[in-house]
Amino acid sequence: MEKYLSLDDMVQPHRVHRKLYTEKEIFDQEMIKIFGGSWVYLAHESEIPKHNDFKTVNMGKRPIIVVRDKYGHFSAMFNRCTHRGATICREEKGNSKVFTCPYHGWAFKNTGELAGMPWPSGYAKDMDRSNLNLSHIRVESYRGFIFGTLNMEAPELMDHLGPAAALMDQWLDRYEGKNIVLRNANRMVYNGNWKLSYDNGADGYHVAFSHRSLLAVGQRLGENKDMTYFAQNPDHSEMTIQYLGNGHTFVDQRPNYKNVGDYWKQQRPQPGREAMEEAVRAKYGEEADRLLDQAIGGQMNLCIFPNLLLIGNQIQVIQPIDVDRTELTWYSTQVEGLPEEINILRMRSQEDFPSFGEPDDMTNFEECHFGLTIPEVEWVDTSRGYGIEGRQIVDEQGVIKGPVTDELPMRNYFQEWKRLMKASIELAAICGK
Repeated sequence: MEKYLSLDDMVQPHRVHRKLYTEKEIFDQEMIKIFGGSWVYLAHESEIPKHNDFKTVNMGKRPIIVVRDKYGHFSAMFNRCTHRGATICREEKGNSKVFTCPYHGWAFKNTGELAGMPWPSGYAKDMDRSNLNLSHIRVESYRGFIFGTLNMEAPELMDHLGPAAALMDQWLDRYEGKNIVLRNANRMVYNGNWKLSYDNGADGYHVAFSHRSLLAVGQRLGENKDMTYFAQNPDHSEMTIQYLGNGHTFVDQRPNYKNVGDYWKQQRPQPGREAMEEAVRAKYGEEADRLLDQAIGGQMNLCIFPNLLLIGNQIQVIQPIDVDRTELTWYSTQVEGLPEEINILRMRSQEDFPSFGEPDDMTNFEECHFGLTIPEVEWVDTSRGYGIEGRQIVDEQGVIKGPVTDELPMRNYFQEWKRLMKASIELAAICGK
């Protein structure tokens, strides 16, 4: 039987204990202290574009309704009837001024206020209804991304994002329309812990090995296309891996793309792409290179702790289901103001990654989780780049940078994970709003 280990024992400078991924008790605490005590991505404003639009999501294990009210303001409340506890809204999204519980018919305005219950004469006239409204959570939005927390003492969202906010700006502002719109969702489930996916979001070490089939496609015409540079001595490339603080991590592939047209020219072959490119060039002439570049992602992997990843031109959301089960949702994006042909190309990029590439990763996540269940082998090594003088630098914002294959994102975000898990956080909803 393994000896008792404290969080300080389990999170060490160059390794973490396997229990962080496999213990149900730790997972349950994460749902309280990580997915309740920090800012968690909930939804994008473009998913609820009209007044009285809503979307149902999960904040860790908590069912949530995110609403744009009749004034255009955003709020989020627990999707839980204050009568007997049933979920009230069972649709993924829609438009409604009122939510009615299917169990006993209690109705709530989309502000959370109790609107009424059937046959009210069955309740005392002096019944106090003030504590029967739906409970809200704290919500803030940045450039269309809506976040929520139950920690009333948490810093403002911009302070939480820190240097990640400027990178979000760079990701958005490279597109001329700047305002993105989320489109179709590509959902996948793997049998493994949610942190395995977050680890991988800023892992430049695995690409040359896990994605060999993708790299083979990128090289099959005799040219080195997107991602093949990860197999060409990446430690000595201009790419960097970064820790941004507050759990956020970043992979910067942009040094490989220096000129107008590079983003498009570097893409792997894809069915139908050549015909669409020909049509764009015929229609837009000299502007085609610039426009085609807008179809491609920013070559940035920006991971906002704990559950939002901006990868390519898509958004990935991590949804923990259980200690050994996780849902990944990839949303394609369009950009307001771009030609229809370019936005079609953006959406079709899902045929490449994640459809072609993410199964590689999920297979490894499942095999990692299976291996981590072995009690006799206790440690997960995160030491690549650790203890090598001059290999990492710290800039004026406190961002730690190193070669793209280093494991400094894992080493550092687990320190934030530990801080949150050790913190005495009083979580609260805003009741009776």
